[in-house]
Amino acid sequence: MTMKGKTVIVTGGTSGIGKALAFEFGSKGANILITGRNQQRLDEVIQEFSGKGIRLRGIQADVSQEADNQRMVDAALQHFGCIDILINNAGMSMRALFEEVDLKVLHTLMNVNFWGTVYATKYALPHIIQQKGSVIGISSIAGYRGLPARAGYSASKFAMQGFLEVLRTEMLPKGVHVLTACPGFTASNIRTTALTKDGNTQGESPRNEGNMMSAEECASHIYKATCKRKKTLILTQQGKLTVFLNKLFPGWMDKMVFNHMAKEEDSPFKKL
Repeated sequence: MTMKGKTVIVTGGTSGIGKALAFEFGSKGANILITGRNQQRLDEVIQEFSGKGIRLRGIQADVSQEADNQRMVDAALQHFGCIDILINNAGMSMRALFEEVDLKVLHTLMNVNFWGTVYATKYALPHIIQQKGSVIGISSIAGYRGLPARAGYSASKFAMQGFLEVLRTEMLPKGVHVLTACPGFTASNIRTTALTKDGNTQGESPRNEGNMMSAEECASHIYKATCKRKKTLILTQQGKLTVFLNKLFPGWMDKMVFNHMAKEEDSPFKKL
C-alpha cells in the first residue's frame, strides 16, 4: 500500500503521537490535515513541516464539539478533494481516585476521547467508504485493562474500542479498514496535560518519560499496521504482557496493577 497522494486526517496533531503520525504519513507522500485547539501550535507545526517537504494543512478545532468535526471534514475535502484515512488521535488523560474526582472530569474525558472519535468518524466515514480507506483509533492498554486513578481515561478507551469493533464489523462488506492501535506508555505530553480531581492540569508527568517508547517509534508501528490493514495493534512488551495476563489472571492483575501504579510520584494511593 502506498501513501503517495492519499489524504490523511490526524486529530490532535500538534504534539506527541499525533504530530509524529502526521510526519510519518506525510513523509511517505500523503496529504495531511491536522487539528488542534491551539492556533499558535498549529502554525508552528505547519511551518516546521513545510521545510520538510510535507504537504500539510491545519485547522483549529475541538474534537469534543460536533460542528468542529464537520468543519474538519469539509476542510479536508476543500484542500485535497478526498479523505482516505482518519486517525482519531486527540485525547486527554487524568489522575485521581474515583471517590474524590469531580464528575466533570469524567465528562470531559468521554467528550474528547470517545465522542471526539464518534463525531470525527461519523462525518468522515462516507468519504472513506468511497476510497475503501481506513479509520484508525489511537486507544491505549487502558482500553483492555482499567488503570487505577484513571477511571475516566480507561472508561473512554474501553468505549472507543467497543465502538471501533462494531464499526470494523459493519464495514466488512464495504471494504473499509478499521484499526485499533493501543500504545503502552509512550513519551508524550498526555501526562503533563492530564486532569486532576478538580479538573486542573497536572502540569508534570509522574513517570520517567525517558524510559518510554518514543512517539516517533510508535507512529512508525502504526503506519506499518495501517499499510498491512491490521485490525489491532498492541505496543510495548509491557503492554502485550498486561493484556495477556489480564485475560488469564484478572484477580492477580488487580493487585499487580494497583502496586505498579502506586509507585508513581505523588500517587493518590499507596501500595497494598
